[in-house]
Amino acid sequence: MKIFIGADHRGFYLKAKIIKALAAKGFEMVDVGTDRPQKPCDYPQFSYKVGKGVVSSRGARGILVCMSGIGHSIAANRIKGVRAALCYNVKAAELSRAHNDANVLVLGAKFVSVKDIDRIIRVWLVTPFEGGRHLRRIKQIDRLTCAKRA
Repeated sequence: MKIFIGADHRGFYLKAKIIKALAAKGFEMVDVGTDRPQKPCDYPQFSYKVGKGVVSSRGARGILVCMSGIGHSIAANRIKGVRAALCYNVKAAELSRAHNDANVLVLGAKFVSVKDIDRIIRVWLVTPFEGGRHLRRIKQIDRLTCAKRA
């Protein structure tokens, strides 16, 4: 599976840890930046690059990291076809996939326990989408919101 990953300066070190762990497990990692942890930068450009990568690559997923994760969530969800979920724990990661078919995982470096990161990501990657009533709801979201975004 191809995974696009991006972070601003506040998420850089966690991003590096995630890349190393997932690459060791055989995932194809596409790092869209930042590559300068010492220089403050704006997160929306990385949200955009990850989101566009995910929607243009069949079966791909994305991971975004910043301090809180809130900004990345807002920015990524503006891209048609992206379903970004801000997850601070394993249960939220599981439900974001099972109920929302999230294709981008957003992590807040300040709020996610480092000891839980590997488990959050693993659960998020392996949990299947349940479909059914959840698919109906995703289609409603697309009709109500994404149609207005080009």
